[in-house]
Amino acid sequence: MFNEVYDVIVVGAGHAGSEAAAAAANMGSKTLLVTMSLQNIAQMSCNPAMGGIAKGQIVREIDALGGYSGIVTDKTAIQFRMLNKSKGPAMWSPRAQSDRMRFAEEWRLMLERTPNLDFYQEMVSGLLIEDGRIAGIRTSLGIEIKSKAVVLTNGTFLNGLIHIGEKQFGGGRAGEGAAYGITEDLVRAGFEAGRMKTGTPPRVDGRSLDYSRMIEQPGDENPDKFSYSAVTKPLKEQRSCWMTYTSEEVHNLLREGFDRSPMFNGRIKSLGPRYCPSIEDKINRFADKDRHQIFVEPEGWDTVEVYVNGFSTSLPEDVQFKALRSVAGFEKVKFFRPGYAIEYDYFPPTQLKHTLETKLVEGLYFAGQINGTTGYEEAASQGLMAGINAHLKVLGKDPFILKRNEAYIGVLIDDLITKGTEEPYRMFTSRAEYRTLLRQDNADFRLTPLSYEIGLAKEDRMRRMEKKRDESEAFVNFFRESSVTPAEVNPVLEAKDTPGVTQSEKMFKIFSRPQIELEDMLKFDRVRDYIAEHDLDREVVEQAEVQVKYSGYIEKEKNNADKLNRLEDVKIPENFDYDKVKSLSHEAREKMKKIKPVTISQASRISGVSPADVSVLLIHMGR
Repeated sequence: MFNEVYDVIVVGAGHAGSEAAAAAANMGSKTLLVTMSLQNIAQMSCNPAMGGIAKGQIVREIDALGGYSGIVTDKTAIQFRMLNKSKGPAMWSPRAQSDRMRFAEEWRLMLERTPNLDFYQEMVSGLLIEDGRIAGIRTSLGIEIKSKAVVLTNGTFLNGLIHIGEKQFGGGRAGEGAAYGITEDLVRAGFEAGRMKTGTPPRVDGRSLDYSRMIEQPGDENPDKFSYSAVTKPLKEQRSCWMTYTSEEVHNLLREGFDRSPMFNGRIKSLGPRYCPSIEDKINRFADKDRHQIFVEPEGWDTVEVYVNGFSTSLPEDVQFKALRSVAGFEKVKFFRPGYAIEYDYFPPTQLKHTLETKLVEGLYFAGQINGTTGYEEAASQGLMAGINAHLKVLGKDPFILKRNEAYIGVLIDDLITKGTEEPYRMFTSRAEYRTLLRQDNADFRLTPLSYEIGLAKEDRMRRMEKKRDESEAFVNFFRESSVTPAEVNPVLEAKDTPGVTQSEKMFKIFSRPQIELEDMLKFDRVRDYIAEHDLDREVVEQAEVQVKYSGYIEKEKNNADKLNRLEDVKIPENFDYDKVKSLSHEAREKMKKIKPVTISQASRISGVSPADVSVLLIHMGR
């Protein structure tokens, strides 16, 4: 096993590593997945959920590309909710609560069923680099394994340090050791390293909670699912989550421990995620708030373990316990384990290309928290892209890069390598300029053809997508071509408090009105008959609804994207000498020399590069 040269070695088997290994192996690369614990493949280290605002779009995109996250989530979900349904479809975001144990088990079983994939359990302590190119890995037992490409997905394990109050100890997460050696090898090779922090809340015994004092949070009445494939089905049964609140009393009890908090006494020096702060950070930053939401999330179908979402903390365990017992419904709470913070090494992602290959070492790829991101979904998407590109690199094929108008994954990677990040990066819909195009409902239309072309998405996926696309387009054309008389439509319009019509109108125009919804259109026999006659499923009907109601916005965004994409076609030569362009600002020159943008469009997105700098570059290049 160790005498052969692998095409791709993936180090780490979290969400990024699992997707990377699956992608490379499914595309035909002889792949080795190396992890410190085969029992913890794709472990949900923090909350037992996938998706959410913008993150749900990413899971849909992973699935559309042929990744496994959506399928595994569907198979192990205990609740499904579509968030932001009261807003426009660009904001709709799917989220599923998962059974933590079954999620990891299903991931392992899917990987074990993947051809071309070998497994090995040991700590990777070093990298084999020869003449600026990756040659393999070295393990803690001194075994050297050769490969043509390596994907590092180390999560929070690189020199990981766990904090609980004034106690600190090495570890990658609770109960697991840290990884040593890789950071040192990379720094010696010339990489810049940094430290980041994340945290997690206590896990508690659900039998000790009083749910009668909380607000129930059930799943959707008609739940959807993540995967566009036919291999999963929507949930028939669901488990509820619950919501409660902290209080001023809880905040005062927490403040009593601030002098022993590693966040406030200087033990933790690195930055944590701005948009998922610890409870002590929340009450410190938002001192005017007298309460904060706490979401009580079951960890699975059968376990009594409960995740206390919103109570992430690194305060001493006695302070955590005392304060949590003052939360409504938690008066008799029993801990399974306390919350903690963890510091770990990351590498500023401006050191990467769009393929996630490092600029310094050819054939070496970074994915996940090593790039400064936070969240399973962000990690999984990077792993998928790194696995795809590592495989293509080995074969000498063109790289696979998603643009900002093609996918949230494209926005994520472009943000990372162009702007960098000094705090854990999390995806939001507001980060995307084209969020009307990048909806969760059309990820298969956007990405399955691209993935099919490179050999990852399979034939059945492509045919299924084409059927859905053709049926939804035909349904939209039905609305364009069908008319309704004033007698037919005015009662419907009046009921919705919108003006009636004086002559026949196309159904498309009626349906486009903001007050009119699908249920209103279903009052017309012809619409119901069309759906029944063509046996249209919910996905097709909802897709047609979005296309009709938001056609103007969608067309406008497409035009804007096309204009900006013209700058994507203006390539900057690889060894371009920015010092020769005297009219560039000093900051722009320094930033571009460091980041080495590939196109004028990417250069325009670098922090510190002004429109004037872009104009100077275009003139210099004869544009």
